[in-house]
Amino acid sequence: MITLFHCMSARSFRPLWMLEELGIPYALEMLPFPPRALQRSYLDVNPLGTIPLLVDGHTRMTESVAICEYLCARHAPTPLQVSPDEADFGAYLNYLHFGEATLTFPQTLVLRYAHFEPPERRQPSVAEDYAKWFLARLKTLEPVLANQSYLCANRFTAADVSVGYALMLATHLGLAPRFTPAVAAYWTRLQERTGYIKALAAQQHAAQAQGVSEVPAPDIRPA
Repeated sequence: MITLFHCMSARSFRPLWMLEELGIPYALEMLPFPPRALQRSYLDVNPLGTIPLLVDGHTRMTESVAICEYLCARHAPTPLQVSPDEADFGAYLNYLHFGEATLTFPQTLVLRYAHFEPPERRQPSVAEDYAKWFLARLKTLEPVLANQSYLCANRFTAADVSVGYALMLATHLGLAPRFTPAVAAYWTRLQERTGYIKALAAQQHAAQAQGVSEVPAPDIRPA
Protein backbone atom coordinates (compact mmCIF):
# COMPACT_ATOMS: atom_id res chain seq x y z
CA MET A 1 0.00 0.00 0.00
CA ILE A 2 1.28 3.45 -0.94
CA THR A 3 1.40 5.92 1.95
CA LEU A 4 1.28 9.66 1.30
CA PHE A 5 2.19 12.14 4.04
CA HIS A 6 0.20 15.29 3.36
CA CYS A 7 -0.77 18.74 4.63
CA MET A 8 -4.07 20.34 3.64
CA SER A 9 -3.83 21.81 0.11
CA ALA A 10 -0.03 21.98 0.20
CA ARG A 11 2.28 20.75 -2.61
CA SER A 12 1.44 17.19 -1.56
CA PHE A 13 -1.98 17.80 -3.10
CA ARG A 14 -0.36 17.02 -6.49
CA PRO A 15 0.33 13.34 -5.70
CA LEU A 16 -2.97 13.04 -3.85
CA TRP A 17 -4.79 14.27 -6.98
CA MET A 18 -2.75 11.86 -9.10
CA LEU A 19 -3.62 8.92 -6.85
CA GLU A 20 -7.31 9.72 -7.22
CA GLU A 21 -7.03 10.15 -11.00
CA LEU A 22 -5.28 6.80 -11.28
CA GLY A 23 -7.63 5.05 -8.87
CA ILE A 24 -4.74 3.61 -6.83
CA PRO A 25 -5.36 2.45 -3.23
CA TYR A 26 -3.38 4.51 -0.72
CA ALA A 27 -3.13 5.50 2.92
CA LEU A 28 -3.21 9.21 3.69
CA GLU A 29 -1.26 10.44 6.72
CA MET A 30 -2.26 14.00 7.59
CA LEU A 31 0.18 16.40 9.23
CA PRO A 32 -0.23 19.85 10.78
CA PHE A 33 1.46 22.62 8.82
CA PRO A 34 4.38 23.15 9.03
CA PRO A 35 5.13 19.60 10.19
CA ARG A 36 8.80 20.28 10.96
CA ALA A 37 7.64 22.66 13.71
CA LEU A 38 4.32 21.20 14.81
CA GLN A 39 5.00 17.46 14.59
CA ARG A 40 8.67 16.97 15.33
CA SER A 41 8.35 13.19 15.22
CA TYR A 42 7.86 13.52 11.46
CA LEU A 43 11.57 14.33 11.19
CA ASP A 44 12.25 10.70 12.10
CA VAL A 45 10.31 9.68 9.00
CA ASN A 46 11.50 12.48 6.71
CA PRO A 47 14.58 14.36 7.97
CA LEU A 48 13.79 17.20 5.53
CA GLY A 49 10.59 17.87 7.41
CA THR A 50 8.85 18.69 4.12
CA ILE A 51 5.79 17.35 2.44
CA PRO A 52 5.00 15.39 0.42
CA LEU A 53 6.59 12.16 1.41
CA LEU A 54 5.46 9.16 -0.58
CA VAL A 55 6.39 5.70 0.63
CA ASP A 56 5.91 2.78 -1.76
CA GLY A 57 7.70 -0.28 -0.47
CA HIS A 58 11.39 0.64 -0.37
CA THR A 59 10.78 3.76 -2.48
CA ARG A 60 10.67 7.10 -0.66
CA MET A 61 10.09 10.33 -2.58
CA THR A 62 9.76 13.96 -1.46
CA GLU A 63 9.35 15.94 -4.72
CA SER A 64 5.72 16.42 -5.72
CA VAL A 65 6.25 16.54 -9.50
CA ALA A 66 8.67 13.61 -9.45
CA ILE A 67 6.03 11.63 -7.55
CA CYS A 68 3.47 12.40 -10.26
CA GLU A 69 5.91 11.15 -12.91
CA TYR A 70 6.70 8.07 -10.80
CA LEU A 71 3.05 7.15 -10.31
CA CYS A 72 2.38 7.39 -14.04
CA ALA A 73 5.39 5.22 -14.88
CA ARG A 74 4.58 2.61 -12.24
CA HIS A 75 0.96 2.34 -13.35
CA ALA A 76 1.43 2.60 -17.10
CA PRO A 77 -0.17 2.51 -19.50
CA THR A 78 -2.25 5.51 -18.53
CA PRO A 79 -3.50 8.48 -20.55
CA LEU A 80 -2.16 10.68 -17.74
CA GLN A 81 1.33 10.05 -19.12
CA VAL A 82 2.66 11.13 -22.52
CA SER A 83 5.01 8.53 -23.96
CA PRO A 84 8.30 9.24 -25.75
CA ASP A 85 6.84 8.22 -29.09
CA GLU A 86 4.11 10.89 -28.91
CA ALA A 87 4.67 14.25 -30.56
CA ASP A 88 3.97 16.17 -27.33
CA PHE A 89 6.40 14.21 -25.13
CA GLY A 90 8.75 17.18 -24.80
CA ALA A 91 5.90 19.60 -24.12
CA TYR A 92 4.53 17.21 -21.49
CA LEU A 93 7.83 17.08 -19.59
CA ASN A 94 8.26 20.83 -19.88
CA TYR A 95 4.81 21.66 -18.50
CA LEU A 96 5.16 18.99 -15.82
CA HIS A 97 8.16 20.84 -14.38
CA PHE A 98 6.94 24.32 -15.36
CA GLY A 99 4.13 23.91 -12.82
CA GLU A 100 6.59 23.67 -9.93
CA ALA A 101 9.80 25.40 -10.97
CA THR A 102 8.27 28.38 -12.76
CA LEU A 103 4.76 28.79 -11.32
CA THR A 104 4.89 27.52 -7.74
CA PHE A 105 8.33 28.77 -6.69
CA PRO A 106 7.53 32.52 -6.89
CA GLN A 107 4.30 31.95 -4.98
CA THR A 108 6.21 30.41 -2.06
CA LEU A 109 8.00 33.75 -1.77
CA VAL A 110 4.67 35.58 -1.82
CA LEU A 111 3.55 33.35 1.05
CA ARG A 112 6.76 33.91 2.96
CA TYR A 113 7.06 37.67 2.66
CA ALA A 114 3.36 38.49 2.82
CA HIS A 115 2.19 36.02 5.47
CA PHE A 116 4.62 33.54 7.01
CA GLU A 117 7.41 35.81 8.25
CA PRO A 118 7.00 37.61 11.60
CA PRO A 119 5.33 41.01 11.08
CA GLU A 120 8.59 42.93 11.41
CA ARG A 121 10.20 40.84 8.61
CA ARG A 122 7.33 40.92 6.12
CA GLN A 123 8.01 42.76 2.88
CA PRO A 124 4.82 43.53 0.93
CA SER A 125 6.73 45.01 -2.01
CA VAL A 126 8.78 41.82 -2.39
CA ALA A 127 5.61 39.72 -2.21
CA GLU A 128 3.95 41.84 -4.91
CA ASP A 129 7.03 41.62 -7.12
CA TYR A 130 6.94 37.82 -6.97
CA ALA A 131 3.18 37.80 -7.55
CA LYS A 132 3.78 39.79 -10.72
CA TRP A 133 6.56 37.38 -11.68
CA PHE A 134 4.17 34.44 -11.33
CA LEU A 135 1.42 36.17 -13.31
CA ALA A 136 3.79 37.18 -16.11
CA ARG A 137 4.91 33.59 -16.57
CA LEU A 138 1.37 32.28 -16.26
CA LYS A 139 0.36 34.50 -19.20
CA THR A 140 2.50 32.37 -21.49
CA LEU A 141 -0.17 29.66 -21.16
CA GLU A 142 -2.93 31.95 -22.46
CA PRO A 143 -2.35 31.37 -26.22
CA VAL A 144 -2.01 27.63 -25.63
CA LEU A 145 -5.20 27.30 -23.60
CA ALA A 146 -7.12 29.62 -25.89
CA ASN A 147 -6.85 26.89 -28.54
CA GLN A 148 -7.01 23.65 -26.56
CA SER A 149 -8.60 22.36 -23.37
CA TYR A 150 -5.43 20.97 -21.81
CA LEU A 151 -1.73 21.67 -22.01
CA CYS A 152 -0.59 18.88 -24.31
CA ALA A 153 -1.43 15.69 -26.20
CA ASN A 154 -5.11 16.72 -26.58
CA ARG A 155 -6.00 15.27 -23.18
CA PHE A 156 -5.70 15.75 -19.42
CA THR A 157 -2.28 14.59 -18.17
CA ALA A 158 -0.02 14.78 -15.13
CA ALA A 159 1.24 18.08 -16.55
CA ASP A 160 -2.21 19.53 -15.88
CA VAL A 161 -2.03 18.26 -12.30
CA SER A 162 1.30 20.00 -11.86
CA VAL A 163 0.15 23.32 -13.30
CA GLY A 164 -3.27 22.90 -11.72
CA TYR A 165 -1.78 22.89 -8.24
CA ALA A 166 -0.01 26.17 -8.99
CA LEU A 167 -3.41 27.64 -9.91
CA MET A 168 -4.92 26.21 -6.74
CA LEU A 169 -2.20 27.89 -4.68
CA ALA A 170 -2.74 31.15 -6.55
CA THR A 171 -6.43 30.97 -5.66
CA HIS A 172 -5.53 30.74 -1.96
CA LEU A 173 -3.26 33.77 -2.40
CA GLY A 174 -6.03 35.84 -3.97
CA LEU A 175 -4.38 35.92 -7.40
CA ALA A 176 -7.13 34.13 -9.35
CA PRO A 177 -8.96 37.38 -10.29
CA ARG A 178 -5.79 38.31 -12.19
CA PHE A 179 -5.81 35.17 -14.37
CA THR A 180 -6.17 35.76 -18.11
CA PRO A 181 -9.46 34.48 -19.64
CA ALA A 182 -8.30 31.16 -21.10
CA VAL A 183 -6.30 30.34 -17.96
CA ALA A 184 -9.33 31.12 -15.80
CA ALA A 185 -11.52 28.84 -17.94
CA TYR A 186 -8.88 26.09 -17.76
CA TRP A 187 -8.79 26.35 -13.96
CA THR A 188 -12.57 25.99 -13.88
CA ARG A 189 -12.31 22.83 -16.01
CA LEU A 190 -9.70 21.34 -13.73
CA GLN A 191 -11.84 21.92 -10.64
CA GLU A 192 -14.68 20.00 -12.28
CA ARG A 193 -12.64 16.81 -12.63
CA THR A 194 -13.77 13.90 -10.50
CA GLY A 195 -10.19 13.21 -9.40
CA TYR A 196 -9.76 16.76 -8.13
CA ILE A 197 -13.07 16.68 -6.26
CA LYS A 198 -12.22 13.30 -4.71
CA ALA A 199 -8.80 14.55 -3.60
CA LEU A 200 -10.39 17.54 -1.85
CA ALA A 201 -12.84 15.24 -0.10
CA ALA A 202 -10.12 12.73 0.84
CA GLN A 203 -7.95 15.31 2.58
CA GLN A 204 -10.92 16.76 4.45
CA HIS A 205 -12.14 13.38 5.66
CA ALA A 206 -8.63 12.26 6.65
CA ALA A 207 -8.02 15.50 8.54
CA GLN A 208 -11.26 15.08 10.45
CA ALA A 209 -10.53 11.43 11.25
CA GLN A 210 -6.95 12.14 12.37
CA GLY A 211 -7.67 15.30 14.35
CA VAL A 212 -5.68 17.62 12.10
CA SER A 213 -6.78 21.17 11.29
CA GLU A 214 -8.78 21.46 8.07
CA VAL A 215 -7.39 24.95 7.36
CA PRO A 216 -5.50 24.79 4.05
CA ALA A 217 -1.76 25.25 4.53
CA PRO A 218 -1.61 28.35 2.29
CA ASP A 219 -4.32 29.98 4.42
CA ILE A 220 -2.49 29.59 7.73
CA ARG A 221 -1.42 32.94 9.11
CA PRO A 222 1.11 32.71 11.95
CA ALA A 223 0.51 35.19 14.76
